[in-house]
Amino acid sequence: MCTGRRPPLAVVDGLAGAYPGLSVGDRQREARFWWWRRRFILGKIQRILITGGAGFLGSHLCERMVDEGHDVICLDNFFTSQKSNVEHLLGRPNFELIRHDITMPVWLEVDQVYNLACPAAPGHYQFNPIKTVKTSVLGAINVLGMAKRCRARILQASTSEVYGDPEVHPQDESYRGNVNPIGPRACYDEGKRAAETLFMDYHRMNGVDIRIARIFNTYGPRMHPFDGRVVSNFIRQALAGQDITVFGDGEQTRSFCYRDDLVEGLIRLMNQTDVAGPVNLGNPDEFTVAELARLVIQLTDSRSSVVHGPLPADDPVRRRPDISLARRSLDWQPRVNLREGLTRTIEWFRTIDIRQYRPPTPNY
Repeated sequence: MCTGRRPPLAVVDGLAGAYPGLSVGDRQREARFWWWRRRFILGKIQRILITGGAGFLGSHLCERMVDEGHDVICLDNFFTSQKSNVEHLLGRPNFELIRHDITMPVWLEVDQVYNLACPAAPGHYQFNPIKTVKTSVLGAINVLGMAKRCRARILQASTSEVYGDPEVHPQDESYRGNVNPIGPRACYDEGKRAAETLFMDYHRMNGVDIRIARIFNTYGPRMHPFDGRVVSNFIRQALAGQDITVFGDGEQTRSFCYRDDLVEGLIRLMNQTDVAGPVNLGNPDEFTVAELARLVIQLTDSRSSVVHGPLPADDPVRRRPDISLARRSLDWQPRVNLREGLTRTIEWFRTIDIRQYRPPTPNY
């Protein structure tokens, strides 16, 4: 926890109306007193920064932290996210939304940082690969520098993509991966690998309290309909009565984790002290892409047919997490099965106006 730091500026500014006769310095001292008094009374309340907080996973994490009573700062540049994901939180007194790009320095004082900022779906990160690398690398440097300065605990949302097209199955945290560093996916894969390196070096050299989560395929409400992920693609096509496009023969496998399970895993990783990571977070139940397509057609009651397209370069043939470390260290494992999670996700897709979502463009 940062000591001797200033309270949120919103608190300071709020005292101007209540105490018009106070100087700025007096208002700051008064605000600091009441801020620390609240924290002392409430005990475990944290001031939490969530970068990428208006995105798919980030918005659910913001919601969970706000509901638990923490002071939450959501930082996002809205390149690939939606303000509508967090609009319902804007009236909450313990939620603050800041538009900012983490490739630029971050000057905040917090207790915890969840670094989720980065285009995470092929439809987004491949359209602006240079921006993707900058977000992973410069973003990590900026948030790590902030965490070092105020002694905050910081969690990096890494990815199963650091394993590339794995030659080991299932993948545990000791596997070093099989990544093509010059392929079309490398901007994301290598950017996340570089971020993990930075996190470990800041930990070893500067004592920064880090956590690293390697997140496997995740789905659920608030997925961007045009993000290029297989779940969102299939649901969007099925609900529109379009043919479902399966790349390759459909026998490649994935493991799909529902958003609530993943958020719970992130929180448990952040708040335990036994392991810094990396820790795999994902659902070990493995399905072929063809099986997923058939299940989506069934659950949407769609008349869509399955058509096949060419397999993208460097697309992993098999992906399944070994979550033994998460089970042992976090007492965590997924609870929502694929059928139940898809049903919830499809219901959300039925409620949205897809015209409010824009497909990715080269400039985002």
